[in-house]
Amino acid sequence: MRFWRWVADHWVMVVGLLVLAYLFLPIVVVFLLSVNRPANRLSYDLSPSWTLEYWADPFGAAGLGAALRVSVGIALVATLVATVLGTLMAFALARHRFRGRATTNVLIFLPMATPEVVMGSSLLALFVTLRVPLGFWTVVVAHILFCLSFVVVTVKARLAGLDPRLQEAAMDLYANEWQTFRRVTLPLVLPGIAAAALLSLSLSFDDFIITNFNSGTTVTFPMYVWGAAQRGIPREVNVVGTAVFLLAFVLVVIVQLRSRRKARYV
Repeated sequence: MRFWRWVADHWVMVVGLLVLAYLFLPIVVVFLLSVNRPANRLSYDLSPSWTLEYWADPFGAAGLGAALRVSVGIALVATLVATVLGTLMAFALARHRFRGRATTNVLIFLPMATPEVVMGSSLLALFVTLRVPLGFWTVVVAHILFCLSFVVVTVKARLAGLDPRLQEAAMDLYANEWQTFRRVTLPLVLPGIAAAALLSLSLSFDDFIITNFNSGTTVTFPMYVWGAAQRGIPREVNVVGTAVFLLAFVLVVIVQLRSRRKARYV
Protein backbone atom coordinates (compact mmCIF):
# COMPACT_ATOMS: atom_id res chain seq x y z
CA MET A 1 0.00 0.00 0.00
CA ARG A 2 2.84 2.38 0.78
CA PHE A 3 4.36 1.75 -2.63
CA TRP A 4 1.14 2.47 -4.52
CA ARG A 5 0.48 5.52 -2.38
CA TRP A 6 3.96 6.80 -3.24
CA VAL A 7 3.31 6.16 -6.95
CA ALA A 8 0.01 8.04 -6.73
CA ASP A 9 1.75 11.01 -5.11
CA HIS A 10 4.63 11.02 -7.63
CA TRP A 11 2.91 9.77 -10.79
CA VAL A 12 4.32 12.59 -12.94
CA MET A 13 7.87 11.63 -12.01
CA VAL A 14 7.09 7.93 -12.56
CA VAL A 15 5.72 8.58 -16.04
CA GLY A 16 8.74 10.74 -16.83
CA LEU A 17 11.14 7.99 -15.73
CA LEU A 18 9.28 5.41 -17.82
CA VAL A 19 9.47 7.66 -20.89
CA LEU A 20 13.20 8.22 -20.33
CA ALA A 21 13.73 4.47 -19.93
CA TYR A 22 11.90 3.89 -23.22
CA LEU A 23 14.06 6.50 -24.97
CA PHE A 24 17.33 5.17 -23.60
CA LEU A 25 16.58 1.50 -24.16
CA PRO A 26 17.91 1.44 -27.78
CA ILE A 27 21.10 3.19 -26.64
CA VAL A 28 21.60 0.54 -23.95
CA VAL A 29 21.14 -2.20 -26.55
CA VAL A 30 23.71 -0.54 -28.84
CA PHE A 31 26.20 -0.38 -25.96
CA LEU A 32 25.63 -4.06 -25.11
CA LEU A 33 26.17 -5.01 -28.75
CA SER A 34 29.45 -3.08 -28.74
CA VAL A 35 30.86 -5.33 -26.00
CA ASN A 36 29.33 -8.59 -27.22
CA ARG A 37 30.92 -11.11 -29.58
CA PRO A 38 28.25 -12.26 -32.08
CA ALA A 39 27.60 -15.91 -32.79
CA ASN A 40 28.03 -15.22 -36.52
CA ARG A 41 28.40 -12.30 -38.89
CA LEU A 42 24.67 -11.91 -39.55
CA SER A 43 23.58 -12.30 -35.92
CA TYR A 44 22.19 -9.32 -33.98
CA ASP A 45 21.37 -11.32 -30.87
CA LEU A 46 23.32 -11.03 -27.62
CA SER A 47 25.55 -14.06 -27.13
CA PRO A 48 27.06 -15.27 -23.83
CA SER A 49 30.50 -14.08 -24.98
CA TRP A 50 31.56 -10.57 -23.88
CA THR A 51 34.66 -8.70 -25.01
CA LEU A 52 36.27 -5.23 -25.30
CA GLU A 53 38.20 -6.01 -28.46
CA TYR A 54 35.92 -3.81 -30.59
CA TRP A 55 36.58 -0.82 -28.31
CA ALA A 56 40.33 -1.47 -28.64
CA ASP A 57 40.08 -1.07 -32.43
CA PRO A 58 36.87 0.90 -33.22
CA PHE A 59 37.88 1.47 -36.86
CA GLY A 60 38.79 -2.12 -37.59
CA ALA A 61 35.91 -2.56 -40.04
CA ALA A 62 36.88 -1.74 -43.62
CA GLY A 63 35.72 1.71 -44.69
CA LEU A 64 34.27 2.71 -41.33
CA GLY A 65 36.96 5.26 -40.47
CA ALA A 66 36.77 6.92 -43.89
CA ALA A 67 32.98 7.16 -43.73
CA LEU A 68 33.14 8.66 -40.24
CA ARG A 69 35.69 11.27 -41.34
CA VAL A 70 33.47 12.26 -44.26
CA SER A 71 30.44 12.64 -42.00
CA VAL A 72 32.36 14.71 -39.47
CA GLY A 73 33.79 16.95 -42.20
CA ILE A 74 30.39 17.53 -43.80
CA ALA A 75 28.77 18.19 -40.43
CA LEU A 76 31.43 20.72 -39.36
CA VAL A 77 31.33 22.72 -42.60
CA ALA A 78 27.53 22.66 -42.82
CA THR A 79 27.18 23.62 -39.16
CA LEU A 80 29.60 26.55 -39.45
CA VAL A 81 27.95 28.03 -42.54
CA ALA A 82 24.38 27.37 -41.39
CA THR A 83 25.05 28.86 -37.95
CA VAL A 84 26.56 32.06 -39.34
CA LEU A 85 23.88 32.58 -41.99
CA GLY A 86 21.04 31.51 -39.71
CA THR A 87 22.16 33.82 -36.89
CA LEU A 88 22.29 36.80 -39.25
CA MET A 89 18.85 35.93 -40.61
CA ALA A 90 17.45 35.56 -37.09
CA PHE A 91 18.73 39.01 -36.10
CA ALA A 92 17.22 40.51 -39.25
CA LEU A 93 13.84 38.89 -38.68
CA ALA A 94 13.73 39.64 -34.95
CA ARG A 95 15.06 43.20 -34.91
CA HIS A 96 13.98 44.79 -38.19
CA ARG A 97 10.74 45.52 -40.01
CA PHE A 98 10.85 45.21 -43.79
CA ARG A 99 8.57 44.36 -46.68
CA GLY A 100 8.18 40.61 -47.08
CA ARG A 101 9.12 39.82 -43.47
CA ALA A 102 6.00 37.72 -42.85
CA THR A 103 6.55 35.81 -46.09
CA THR A 104 10.17 35.17 -45.13
CA ASN A 105 9.09 33.77 -41.77
CA VAL A 106 6.77 31.33 -43.56
CA LEU A 107 9.47 30.29 -46.03
CA ILE A 108 11.87 29.62 -43.16
CA PHE A 109 9.55 26.93 -41.82
CA LEU A 110 9.10 25.17 -45.17
CA PRO A 111 12.33 23.09 -45.06
CA MET A 112 11.38 21.92 -41.55
CA ALA A 113 7.87 20.92 -42.64
CA THR A 114 8.84 19.43 -45.99
CA PRO A 115 9.52 15.66 -46.03
CA GLU A 116 13.21 14.93 -46.50
CA VAL A 117 12.54 12.74 -49.52
CA VAL A 118 10.94 15.72 -51.28
CA MET A 119 13.80 18.04 -50.38
CA GLY A 120 16.42 15.48 -51.33
CA SER A 121 14.89 14.73 -54.72
CA SER A 122 14.38 18.44 -55.42
CA LEU A 123 18.02 19.22 -54.71
CA LEU A 124 19.07 16.27 -56.85
CA ALA A 125 17.01 17.62 -59.76
CA LEU A 126 18.62 21.04 -59.25
CA PHE A 127 22.16 19.68 -59.24
CA VAL A 128 21.52 17.50 -62.28
CA THR A 129 19.98 20.43 -64.17
CA LEU A 130 22.97 22.64 -63.36
CA ARG A 131 25.35 19.77 -64.21
CA VAL A 132 26.97 19.90 -60.78
CA PRO A 133 28.93 16.71 -59.98
CA LEU A 134 27.46 14.89 -56.99
CA GLY A 135 29.79 14.38 -54.08
CA PHE A 136 31.08 15.95 -50.87
CA TRP A 137 30.15 19.56 -51.68
CA THR A 138 26.66 18.83 -52.96
CA VAL A 139 25.96 17.08 -49.65
CA VAL A 140 27.36 20.10 -47.78
CA VAL A 141 25.08 22.48 -49.70
CA ALA A 142 22.08 20.22 -49.08
CA HIS A 143 22.81 20.04 -45.34
CA ILE A 144 23.26 23.80 -45.09
CA LEU A 145 19.84 24.36 -46.64
CA PHE A 146 18.34 21.75 -44.34
CA CYS A 147 19.95 23.04 -41.12
CA LEU A 148 19.44 26.74 -41.85
CA SER A 149 15.79 26.74 -40.77
CA PHE A 150 16.57 25.10 -37.42
CA VAL A 151 19.27 27.69 -36.70
CA VAL A 152 17.00 30.61 -37.53
CA VAL A 153 14.15 29.31 -35.38
CA THR A 154 16.41 28.52 -32.41
CA VAL A 155 18.30 31.83 -32.40
CA LYS A 156 15.15 33.81 -33.08
CA ALA A 157 13.48 32.23 -30.06
CA ARG A 158 16.45 33.29 -27.94
CA LEU A 159 16.28 36.84 -29.27
CA ALA A 160 12.55 37.02 -28.54
CA GLY A 161 13.27 36.38 -24.86
CA LEU A 162 15.84 39.17 -24.47
CA ASP A 163 14.97 42.33 -22.61
CA PRO A 164 15.66 45.29 -24.98
CA ARG A 165 16.16 47.55 -21.96
CA LEU A 166 19.54 45.91 -21.32
CA GLN A 167 20.85 47.18 -24.65
CA GLU A 168 19.25 50.57 -24.08
CA ALA A 169 21.00 50.77 -20.70
CA ALA A 170 24.33 49.99 -22.35
CA MET A 171 23.77 52.76 -24.90
CA ASP A 172 22.85 55.16 -22.09
CA LEU A 173 26.22 54.33 -20.50
CA TYR A 174 27.98 55.66 -23.66
CA ALA A 175 28.61 52.30 -25.32
CA ASN A 176 28.49 52.45 -29.10
CA GLU A 177 26.57 49.93 -31.22
CA TRP A 178 29.53 47.55 -31.63
CA GLN A 179 30.38 47.60 -27.93
CA THR A 180 26.73 46.99 -27.03
CA PHE A 181 26.56 44.03 -29.39
CA ARG A 182 29.89 42.53 -28.27
CA ARG A 183 29.50 42.99 -24.52
CA VAL A 184 25.71 42.72 -24.00
CA THR A 185 23.79 41.25 -26.92
CA LEU A 186 26.21 38.54 -28.06
CA PRO A 187 26.84 37.00 -24.59
CA LEU A 188 23.08 36.83 -24.01
CA VAL A 189 22.37 35.26 -27.41
CA LEU A 190 25.40 32.93 -27.35
CA PRO A 191 23.61 30.03 -25.57
CA GLY A 192 20.97 30.06 -28.31
CA ILE A 193 23.63 30.14 -31.01
CA ALA A 194 25.49 27.25 -29.37
CA ALA A 195 22.27 25.24 -29.10
CA ALA A 196 21.52 25.90 -32.77
CA ALA A 197 25.04 24.82 -33.76
CA LEU A 198 24.82 21.57 -31.78
CA LEU A 199 21.40 20.85 -33.28
CA SER A 200 22.73 21.46 -36.79
CA LEU A 201 25.75 19.26 -36.08
CA SER A 202 23.59 16.35 -34.97
CA LEU A 203 21.09 16.75 -37.83
CA SER A 204 23.85 16.86 -40.42
CA PHE A 205 25.82 13.98 -38.92
CA ASP A 206 22.96 11.48 -38.89
CA ASP A 207 21.08 12.55 -42.05
CA PHE A 208 20.54 9.73 -44.52
CA ILE A 209 17.68 10.53 -46.90
CA ILE A 210 18.91 13.87 -48.29
CA THR A 211 22.49 12.57 -48.33
CA ASN A 212 21.51 9.44 -50.22
CA PHE A 213 20.02 11.52 -53.03
CA ASN A 214 22.95 13.92 -53.41
CA SER A 215 26.08 12.04 -52.36
CA GLY A 216 27.10 10.39 -55.61
CA THR A 217 29.95 8.06 -54.71
CA THR A 218 30.61 9.75 -51.35
CA VAL A 219 29.89 7.45 -48.41
CA THR A 220 28.93 8.98 -45.07
CA PHE A 221 28.59 7.14 -41.76
CA PRO A 222 24.78 6.66 -41.98
CA MET A 223 25.14 5.41 -45.57
CA TYR A 224 27.88 3.03 -44.45
CA VAL A 225 25.58 1.62 -41.75
CA TRP A 226 22.75 1.23 -44.27
CA GLY A 227 25.01 -0.60 -46.70
CA ALA A 228 26.51 -2.78 -43.99
CA ALA A 229 23.07 -3.79 -42.73
CA GLN A 230 22.55 -5.82 -45.88
CA ARG A 231 25.52 -8.07 -45.11
CA GLY A 232 25.81 -7.77 -41.32
CA ILE A 233 26.57 -4.62 -39.33
CA PRO A 234 30.07 -4.76 -37.78
CA ARG A 235 30.24 -4.48 -34.02
CA GLU A 236 32.55 -1.46 -34.49
CA VAL A 237 29.53 0.54 -35.67
CA ASN A 238 27.96 0.08 -32.24
CA VAL A 239 31.20 1.27 -30.65
CA VAL A 240 31.19 4.47 -32.72
CA GLY A 241 27.50 5.05 -32.00
CA THR A 242 28.02 4.61 -28.26
CA ALA A 243 31.08 6.89 -28.29
CA VAL A 244 29.18 9.64 -30.12
CA PHE A 245 26.33 9.43 -27.62
CA LEU A 246 28.72 9.56 -24.65
CA LEU A 247 30.48 12.59 -26.13
CA ALA A 248 27.18 14.42 -26.59
CA PHE A 249 26.09 13.43 -23.08
CA VAL A 250 29.30 14.76 -21.54
CA LEU A 251 28.96 18.06 -23.40
CA VAL A 252 25.38 18.49 -22.17
CA VAL A 253 26.39 17.73 -18.58
CA ILE A 254 29.25 20.24 -18.72
CA VAL A 255 26.98 22.96 -20.09
CA GLN A 256 24.36 22.26 -17.41
CA LEU A 257 26.94 22.35 -14.61
CA ARG A 258 28.35 25.64 -15.86
CA SER A 259 24.85 27.12 -16.12
CA ARG A 260 24.06 26.09 -12.55
CA ARG A 261 27.33 27.52 -11.30
CA LYS A 262 26.67 30.85 -12.99
CA ALA A 263 23.11 30.94 -11.66
CA ARG A 264 24.42 30.31 -8.15
CA TYR A 265 26.69 33.33 -8.30
CA VAL A 266 24.08 35.65 -9.84
